[in-house]
Amino acid sequence: MNSENLNNLVKEAKNAFRLALNVAELENAKAKFLGKSGALAPYFEKLASLEIGEKKELGKKLNKSKLEIEKLLVGRRQQLKETQIIKELHGEEIDPSLPGRGKGFGGWHPLTTSLKRIEEIFQSMSFRFVDGPEIETDWYNFTALNNPKDHPARSMQDTFYINNFDSDGLKLLLRTHTSPVQVRYASKNEPPIRIISYGKTYRVDSDATHSPMFHQIEGLWIGENVNFGHLKGLYKTFLKHFFETEDLELRFRPSFFPFTEPSAEIDIKFSSGKLQGTWLEVAGAGQVHPSVIRNFGFDPEEIIGFAFGTGLERLTMIRHGITDLRLFYENDLRFLRQF
Repeated sequence: MNSENLNNLVKEAKNAFRLALNVAELENAKAKFLGKSGALAPYFEKLASLEIGEKKELGKKLNKSKLEIEKLLVGRRQQLKETQIIKELHGEEIDPSLPGRGKGFGGWHPLTTSLKRIEEIFQSMSFRFVDGPEIETDWYNFTALNNPKDHPARSMQDTFYINNFDSDGLKLLLRTHTSPVQVRYASKNEPPIRIISYGKTYRVDSDATHSPMFHQIEGLWIGENVNFGHLKGLYKTFLKHFFETEDLELRFRPSFFPFTEPSAEIDIKFSSGKLQGTWLEVAGAGQVHPSVIRNFGFDPEEIIGFAFGTGLERLTMIRHGITDLRLFYENDLRFLRQF
């Protein structure tokens, strides 16, 4: 991991960005270098195992290379935008003799349709839908959910911070999940609690399956005798109604989330249709961590329960066979009219 390797990475990024012919291709190229599994990621992972002197030296080089790649990205993004504007200005002509355009009828966006469907299903199972602020404090977004300031789990989420501060002197941020809504609600209400927190969330990520802004649906059910059996039955019932089929299997894989213990990933497999025989990850879930229960203001020896979370876009993509998440936000009527 020397300077030459990092310089080569910068050159490779420059060439990849230059070959990108549109914004979508550029974002895909960005992910190869700056994404969570990008070319720079192994270098940052290596830092943890180095001595302080080596860590400081490599850290400086890494930050320099990252800034150079980001500068190249911004420059190429601006070039593509300017090229597109010039192309549109020279390529469009207005014919004033053409008849005016008639008024069309609008319709629900596919994500809105999915949200309405999810609301109906969970409300039929006595869940209440709640929302909260999109600009959050460090306490509600991280610390209350068992993510202390120096907890390594914070690196799982790339966060948008803003230049305003909370009462503890920490920067405010755009919420990275809707779990802060659960903390706010549970701290003001008594068990049993059955809620769905939903809405927009924000993370620094963008490619065919990720967006810097996306929607999450998160559930919380806590009380005196709530267990994993309830979670399995509840979520399987939800999926069968959402996808309108009885022909699906459900499995739980062990995983890690700082706010649940034990934790699991939820996968489904359809026994018919285009996705037949393929296991698809649809949600994360787990028993609410005792520390989080305490932060709710309850005794974990008396109150227990589970939480689960899934992406609205992910469920909609599986339901309709959509392969590129960015289609939801491009406002292309050829796409939207299909729904």
